[in-house]
Amino acid sequence: MSCELKAKDRAGVINPIFTCQPAGAQYVSIGIKDCIGIVHGGQGCVMFVRLLISQHLKESFEIASSSVHEDGAVFGALDRVEQAVDVLLMRYPHVKVIPIITTCSTEVIGDDVDGVVRKLNEELLQEKFPGREVYLIPIHTPSFVGSMVSGYDVAVRDFVKYFAKKTEPNGKLNVVTGWVNPGDVTALKHLLAEMQIDATVLFEIEDFDSPVMPSGNTVSHGNTTIEDLRGTANALGTIALNRYEGRKAADWLAEKFDIPTIIGPTPIGIRNTDTFLQNLKKLTGKPIPESLVRERGIAIDALTDLVHMFLADKRVAIYGNPDLVIGLAEFCLDLEMKPVLVLLGDDNAHYDTDPRVTALQEKVDFDMEIVTNADLWDLEKRITQDGLKLDLILGHSKGRFTAIDNQIPMVRVGFPTYDRAGSYRHPVVGYAGAIWLAEQIANALFTDMEYKKNKEWLLNVW
Repeated sequence: MSCELKAKDRAGVINPIFTCQPAGAQYVSIGIKDCIGIVHGGQGCVMFVRLLISQHLKESFEIASSSVHEDGAVFGALDRVEQAVDVLLMRYPHVKVIPIITTCSTEVIGDDVDGVVRKLNEELLQEKFPGREVYLIPIHTPSFVGSMVSGYDVAVRDFVKYFAKKTEPNGKLNVVTGWVNPGDVTALKHLLAEMQIDATVLFEIEDFDSPVMPSGNTVSHGNTTIEDLRGTANALGTIALNRYEGRKAADWLAEKFDIPTIIGPTPIGIRNTDTFLQNLKKLTGKPIPESLVRERGIAIDALTDLVHMFLADKRVAIYGNPDLVIGLAEFCLDLEMKPVLVLLGDDNAHYDTDPRVTALQEKVDFDMEIVTNADLWDLEKRITQDGLKLDLILGHSKGRFTAIDNQIPMVRVGFPTYDRAGSYRHPVVGYAGAIWLAEQIANALFTDMEYKKNKEWLLNVW
């Protein structure tokens, strides 16, 4: 019995789990108010990512492209950036923040994005838009390095580095959420409010679920403001919920401004939510109120109803963003399930030093694989060729055909999820997230029992 951490043992990628770095930077940018990013590359670098985000959140939003063509791909395309900034500022008078997000082609060409930003600040903004508050921020996210996860991490750091400004202490706590859904932000803000903690939640997409109002539709946007970002330097502490999506910014704030910082754990499940609340208490001195003790009790009661009778010993495969996947694996173990296959979709060289991975290797008492640089073929192959038996798959919508073809129940979780209604409204973090996840898992198993007529009578006597 062992938990083996290993890299995918073949070249190439078949049905990738992730997309590339610019996607992560674009996801961060939609969390900022009065912000429209310009992706410096071909239109596909925007169109594909925008489609994924819109499918996932079922909302429309705005993001721009420098739309590099053949000549730009050979001779450079900085003139396209200049034109894009000019057009964007003329078209959208409310826009203040414009990240210029690079891609593989423009990084290979060697376009000097930092240089063109200096030029635009000295010329275009002074001559054509004098007095207008505009911030142009280069964000380097070549697609041939890392993944959308590292792109998110880089963008969070670059936004914070650009704006953070030391003035007077503001008594607030920085909370870097990582790649989450609007429902997760609502759940996190609820926990913070119950503890009466004044926090700056970065990068805030709770209101991305835009209403249709009598006055008409609204375009979705985030709510993190420029003042929020400036104030990160004056916070009493920082919590980055995810190790791989926001840690760079937290570490930079700690080093630059000596701000106490705690990294993780991602508050998925009871024990990680308990740790999150203890970390809040440690940084702010605020006690954990009785109301949250009661919410914890309700969650434990809900899980107890399910674990022994329906969830114990169920064999699970999990794939997606690493912090989410590791948090889900830990939660499955707490539910007495067996996460026998964990797929991490990038080649991050630091997974072997992640204490959560180390703990999994030390504690599991069944055969478990953690595969890095993995793709969805690793899941497909193990099921169809290697004889891996699974009771459940946890992952985003890109793996749905593996579940369908092999008649394995699946709970959609992670990005992108576009084939289930309203998933983005529900949290996976906090006590509310623990209940939602466990009940989604149980209901998926119940449906499978009924469909396959496998002890479905149990549901009559439960």
